[in-house]
Amino acid sequence: MSYTPRFDCGHLCLDLLATTHPEEQLTTPAHLRRWITTAALVPVDTPLDHITPDWLPAFRELRGHIAELVHPAASPTTRPAPDPDAYDASLARINDLARPAPPAPRAVRTDTGVLTRALAHTPDRAALLAVVARDTVELLTDPVACASLRQCAGDNCPLVYVDTSRGRRRRWCSSEICGNRERVARHRRRAAVSRA
Repeated sequence: MSYTPRFDCGHLCLDLLATTHPEEQLTTPAHLRRWITTAALVPVDTPLDHITPDWLPAFRELRGHIAELVHPAASPTTRPAPDPDAYDASLARINDLARPAPPAPRAVRTDTGVLTRALAHTPDRAALLAVVARDTVELLTDPVACASLRQCAGDNCPLVYVDTSRGRRRRWCSSEICGNRERVARHRRRAAVSRA
């Protein structure tokens, strides 16, 4: 499976949601390590060899709670109202996961004298989950960002993004991916009609 993390949804927690599409992407510790590093939860050179397969369910659980909270906000007119019990349970779990302290950064001087970011300690699972959970809290409590949440209009695309486009008219999670598919499909429909 080709694994290319996406970071174009406008919030870290939404980028974690993107790891479900077009198929499950957090299938191995190596994929999770890559996502954590590419998402800048930790500096690039942070050793993450301590991430084992038992970390994957925790990140998938967090992702599921994020989905429970943001999908209704992103498409309130096309989705049924959320189950209040499930919504409240997800909100409580996000708040619990946000409690631990995130990884503590520190400035380190390189051999050339430039300051670079490093971590004071190797981050544990709770600290890394807290980074994403705190980002979720930030998103959900920001009325402007919440009002700009959108569900991708692409066929079978479940991704949610923050629409920061001028005029708030963005339709797709990615113009290059879902937008291009829609344009190709439209072209094919027009070509089929003109042939008929």
